[in-house]
Amino acid sequence: MKTTKEALKKLMKVKLNKAGLSEEHAAGVADVLAYADARGIHSHGAMRVEYYAERIAKGGINTNPNFKFEKTGPSSAIFDGDNGVGHVAAKIGMDHAIDMAKESGIAVVGVRRIGHSGALSYFVQQAAEQGLIGISVVQSDPMVVPFGGSEPYYGTNPIAFAAPGKNDDMIVFDMATTVQAWGKILHARSKNESIPNTWAVDKNGEQTTDPFKVNALLPIAGPKGYGLMMMVDVLSGVLLGLPFGNKVSSMYHDLSEGRNLGQLHIVINPAYFTDIEKFKENISNTMGELNNIKPAPGFERVLYPGQNSLIAEQQSEKEGIEIVDDVYQYLESDVVHYNKYDNKDPFAK
Repeated sequence: MKTTKEALKKLMKVKLNKAGLSEEHAAGVADVLAYADARGIHSHGAMRVEYYAERIAKGGINTNPNFKFEKTGPSSAIFDGDNGVGHVAAKIGMDHAIDMAKESGIAVVGVRRIGHSGALSYFVQQAAEQGLIGISVVQSDPMVVPFGGSEPYYGTNPIAFAAPGKNDDMIVFDMATTVQAWGKILHARSKNESIPNTWAVDKNGEQTTDPFKVNALLPIAGPKGYGLMMMVDVLSGVLLGLPFGNKVSSMYHDLSEGRNLGQLHIVINPAYFTDIEKFKENISNTMGELNNIKPAPGFERVLYPGQNSLIAEQQSEKEGIEIVDDVYQYLESDVVHYNKYDNKDPFAK
């Protein structure tokens, strides 16, 4: 089913509002989700609404959070999300980081005690749109085997980065520290498609192509991805005094409880380090030079990091956003949720 971005946002806002979010927070979540779907990141888009709706309805997301922002130094701060919806808390936290970086050159804002916040690239793009560099990391529930291990310890623990170029140019990329994000497994399940055997392992620790047999994910580049996911966990968990490692709360365990997740935003003002216009020019030059590199056999051209998502977004503006029929039908229905996520094994069908 194809739909426009605005129509999709409206459907999601109505559903989330019906589940118990305020209109303002429902609109904020819908904006992040529609952004993801428009950029082809369907694992963090509309398919998540039913899960959020169930968690909201059961009290696991605070619908009236007492957000608190506290500066802890000239360039550091903590934003407490009071286990409100993560998308809104992360966005407000980034707004504060942007203001601080404009004033002092750099800002580090820890966003603590939040729920799942969706596509990280949304938040770093906020910074790039203001002429700033944005970096964001967030912890997630344990579903990845450490290099050399057979039991999950860390989450997919993603990293996002954005930098502004000239005019509307912008480099924006978002990556899990696993070979693939868990949401991509869910998306494969929703479409009954197989997955590459490099993404995940089954209950015996063997690589699998069946998304329904996945029991743990694999770190990207073996020990290198393992090291990166540890770094993310330290910066967004240990640093903020939150649960870490295999103690991070499960997305599906007890939907009546807040998740207490952590996210860290780092914003850098290029004007404090170099000529800002020259910086933007060089970012644009980087983008163009990468595109002009001779492609390897089997490739049409070289894309700069994140360009595939930009191409998907431009295409969706012309052709609409493709949404799985079951997801679209749920959004159009009068049902808030089907009570199917609470205490679910995250790897179950």
